[in-house]
Amino acid sequence: MKNRCAALLLFFAVGCLPALAEGTGPHRPRAGKVEILRSSELKPGMKGYAWTVFQGTEPEPVPIEIIGLWKNAWGPKQDVILAKMGGKAVRTNVAGGMSGSPVYIGGKLIGAVALRLSVFSPDAICGITPIENMLEIRDFDQSRPADARTPDKVASRREVVVPSELLAQAVAAGASPNLPRQMPLMTPIETPLVFSGFEPGVLREFGPLFQQLGISAAEGGATGAIYTNKPAPGWQNALQPGDPVAGVLVSGDMSITGLGTVTYNDGRRILAFGHPFFNLGPVDMPMSKGEVLMTLASQFQPNKFANATEIVGALHQDRHSGIEGQLGVESNMIPVVVKVRSLGENNAVRSEKDFRFSVFVQQKWTPYLMMVTLFNSISGLNEFMEEATYRLTGKVELNGQQNISLSTMQASGEVPMPAPMLLAGWWGDKFNRLYLNAVNPPSIRRVSVTVDLLPERRVASVESAWAANPEVRAGENVPIKVFLRPYRGERIERDLTVKIPVGLPRGEHRIVLSDADTLNRMQNMAGVLNRYIDLRQTVSLINQERSNDKLYVSLLQSSPTAYYDDQTLPSVPPSVLNVLQTGRAASRALVTSADSVSEQMAIPFDYVISGSYTLKITVK
Repeated sequence: MKNRCAALLLFFAVGCLPALAEGTGPHRPRAGKVEILRSSELKPGMKGYAWTVFQGTEPEPVPIEIIGLWKNAWGPKQDVILAKMGGKAVRTNVAGGMSGSPVYIGGKLIGAVALRLSVFSPDAICGITPIENMLEIRDFDQSRPADARTPDKVASRREVVVPSELLAQAVAAGASPNLPRQMPLMTPIETPLVFSGFEPGVLREFGPLFQQLGISAAEGGATGAIYTNKPAPGWQNALQPGDPVAGVLVSGDMSITGLGTVTYNDGRRILAFGHPFFNLGPVDMPMSKGEVLMTLASQFQPNKFANATEIVGALHQDRHSGIEGQLGVESNMIPVVVKVRSLGENNAVRSEKDFRFSVFVQQKWTPYLMMVTLFNSISGLNEFMEEATYRLTGKVELNGQQNISLSTMQASGEVPMPAPMLLAGWWGDKFNRLYLNAVNPPSIRRVSVTVDLLPERRVASVESAWAANPEVRAGENVPIKVFLRPYRGERIERDLTVKIPVGLPRGEHRIVLSDADTLNRMQNMAGVLNRYIDLRQTVSLINQERSNDKLYVSLLQSSPTAYYDDQTLPSVPPSVLNVLQTGRAASRALVTSADSVSEQMAIPFDYVISGSYTLKITVK
């Protein structure tokens, strides 16, 4: 009897060995030193595992079989390891967010899943960036240079337009956003840029723009608003190989994050993605952990749906073969406060919302992020209506420079752009001008802005004007009546008095009643033509701009004016003007006008003012 029991136990033990062996999978990789298997040592048919998260925060092993080494596929001396994925990846395919998933063969790290075949491939074929290429990133300087390069000299995967061209680009792209495009055989896995706390209409409006930037925008969520850039407690054990990792472009009441997977962690520095994020080179971007909600299986566009969770460090390098970050360090961001108010009759506040968030600092991206966050802040109001006007007042505080005060109004009109988009484009353009100067980048301390929603289209054009007495003496006052025509309303009359300056020469002169654009045009042109305008001059030019909700009364004299950088030189004698024009280099153009403008007064209106009217007077 004892012999029979022993035999049965031995039978079951031997029978269960294969099952136990199958259940004993590969050990999850951890931070620390790891053995490297170079791509030159790989052979077709070798098998291993990739580690990635399909749901939650725990990475799972995915069987990998090596197909071969694709020579120079990712650039000169930039080989790609071709492999076939098994397990769950057979159903999901190579999904967005898998970028950086570490691949091990025999416990040795060979690289990161970074590329996939173009759409509709029936096989989960991936391209692996060799780990030796990713380790090269550590050789670069970790610090961001103080003299950060200007936008026209920063390398990028695609040409990026500036916000000052936003309206034309968005209209053109929006007219046909899905034009067919040629797709290469193997492409980098798209890093989904997840927008959390954004209205669906925001991605619809800005979708064409992000397509031009080479970005796949997706709606998402976050486990909680992140209001600090300081690393969360426990950062020392964060971002193990195979874990989700995110670069944070916006954090707070709304967030924008790019999700990938950690490839390597030496205990302090991490490597991820296996391909560029934006290919910006040195960066200073918050780095966070992530949580995957689900992985969408699709032959067309498989993607991970994920949340950014908490900041644990900062990204310092965004290079061709991946990104590098450091745990436990804090990155610099621009804190922004937006107050949105809905006004009723007599400008009474009906409702009010406050938004707090921080924006990634980078000369190309900061203007875009300022633009899209403002648009999102004002697009979710229940009081929104087509016939509405938006009034903005804002302040940009700078370190080492004069602060910038901004004011404008935007209303829906004849152009196909809605007023919130016009306002967001105007707002983003101011930051683009700050970062576009080729001399020194700005250091922005904080930004605050208030936007009032007025429940009607408040636009008015200058229709006509007349002077009670067109013949005057120098030093006298001239009574003037001006007429403005509002949109679908009664004509507006306004009485004003213009004082003729003492010493004004006898003869014919002109009084011009105009909008802001008429006075801003020449000065802005001078700033644009100077390619070497510095930050101080840029700030001065922005502060000198007139607001479009005022009527400006100016006295014109027939004497030339010179505009140079942020300086206006009125009534320049011809001999002096000749000297100035002769001494100017082609790169520092001198803009001149035949008339000199002496601004007399600015009359505030709660309307967007357009147009101009000229009155002739004679000084006796």
